[in-house]
Amino acid sequence: MALRSTDTPALRKARGAFFTPKPIADYLADWAVEDDPSATILDPTCGESVFLESAGARLRDLGATPAELRQQILGVDLHQHSIRQSKRLLRSSGLDGTFIAEDFFALSTPDKLDARLPQVDAVIGNPPFVRYQEHAGLGRKRAQRAAMEQGVRISGLASSWAALLVHACGFLKPEGRLAMVLPVELLSVGYAEPVRQWLKRRFKAVHLVMFERLQFEGAQERVVLVLARGSGGCRGFSLVPVADADDLPNIRMFGPMHLTVAPSNEQKWTDFLLPVEQRQLFDRVVQTSFVPLSQYGTPRLGTVTGANNFFCLDESTRHSYAIPEQHLTRICPPGTKHLPGSQFTQEDWNGLREREEATWLLHPRVESPTWTKELAAYLEVGKRKGVPAAYKCQVRKLWFRPPLVPVPDFFFTYMAHWAPRLIENAAGVAFVNSMHGVTLQDQAADHVRPALPLLALNSATMLGGELFGRAYGGGILKMEPREAASLPVPSEEVLAKAWKLISGDKTELDAALRAGHWPEVVKRVDEAVLGRGAGLSVESVARLAHAAASLRAGRMGSPTPGQLAVEGSRPAVSVHGSL
Repeated sequence: MALRSTDTPALRKARGAFFTPKPIADYLADWAVEDDPSATILDPTCGESVFLESAGARLRDLGATPAELRQQILGVDLHQHSIRQSKRLLRSSGLDGTFIAEDFFALSTPDKLDARLPQVDAVIGNPPFVRYQEHAGLGRKRAQRAAMEQGVRISGLASSWAALLVHACGFLKPEGRLAMVLPVELLSVGYAEPVRQWLKRRFKAVHLVMFERLQFEGAQERVVLVLARGSGGCRGFSLVPVADADDLPNIRMFGPMHLTVAPSNEQKWTDFLLPVEQRQLFDRVVQTSFVPLSQYGTPRLGTVTGANNFFCLDESTRHSYAIPEQHLTRICPPGTKHLPGSQFTQEDWNGLREREEATWLLHPRVESPTWTKELAAYLEVGKRKGVPAAYKCQVRKLWFRPPLVPVPDFFFTYMAHWAPRLIENAAGVAFVNSMHGVTLQDQAADHVRPALPLLALNSATMLGGELFGRAYGGGILKMEPREAASLPVPSEEVLAKAWKLISGDKTELDAALRAGHWPEVVKRVDEAVLGRGAGLSVESVARLAHAAASLRAGRMGSPTPGQLAVEGSRPAVSVHGSL
């Protein structure tokens, strides 16, 4: 959605609306109109019509009159003020169009008897990026129903853009063109898999443009331009990385496409952000020298309390209610900010307790002789706060007694900024579901427990995290248990060889990690794991390190030295991959 009005930033953010830079709107409009003066253009969430203005200007240059534009330029928006502004904007520019103030999901596609819009030559726009938490109720059900009519089942976890993209293409002629701004999560998150597969089935060709820098003022969401055309399905796509919107005039993707083998149905398009040589090197190293994390132990969710702010207690709260330790369990506090090193020790736990972090989990014994009036008083506090009404508390036999997950050997970061990590649970404490836990298999060698968290900080494992994890707004990398289980880590042979080289430096490396000097740690671990352990050349290790750094920088919106940038009039480089 593209807005230029007195609308407040808070209201725009609530609707997922962010102003689209004109160079992006112009570029997509050129693609949508092509050289057809009679083309009909639909923006399903037109905002104040920056896209339709660009498309109208292009059509006028090709000879379309204002009377013709009234039939060719079509806009829909739920926001009545935006519709009024759209009309004023187009007419002030000598243009015109037809607008409908309506929830786009309430509009029937042209094949229905009650259709209010015709089939169009092109769909253009920037759908609102509304997260699933806000995209709820009747609106979500209507969106899911609209997508299902196009043969796409949208998950309840999906943001609003996913269903809107699919529904909008129900208004597109079979050989029509799609030109959309979408969040980069299209390439990586699990809920977008049905959309990725649908794009492959629906269009003859799909082109993607990736930006190295953030493009929307006030938004942390990275975006990708999706330009698709034709029908009948395709096996390939073209990916062009550019620095920012100013580089768009330098690229042209209208020619024949290079086709390669299609990925499996579960594969994320993140794979294709890597040049072929880097991907082949990664695959070769993983096949010969790495194993999935699940071969050492299966990642699992932590204890689900239903209300962490009630069940997770700090030391002062424990003392003020005089709750005996027999009714409590020691935990690593929620979140992973407390885990800077390669291990979590008893000293770490003591320090967090002294700093009044939530180091205790309420887990009352049910035997009546151990019950205290202080514990009863604390449970009354929970009742007044409505804790028993929380879903997870409702479904338990005893609302106040969350089921404990066994104490793991490792913690695993559920969400991370620079890389997913394993942390040895040397303190032997329990944990809640803000992180995962991994318990080693019984046959694991003794050195695996101290070695694996440190030696997993190699570039191949970190690249695996970028490829198998899910990128979210703000640069967060998220890994569910199944994805964490597939993370490639050094095989037992490579682990043992590398540990002999690096074990003497463990204390020093852990201190560097805690101080935030992780690039130095990764370099040392790469030498031991990838160089000596896996037998890679210095050049190959550097290529893997660069690949991991490039994907990380792209996810976080902060380009690294050596990352592709378009300078002057030099065209961007196409990276060809499969859909």
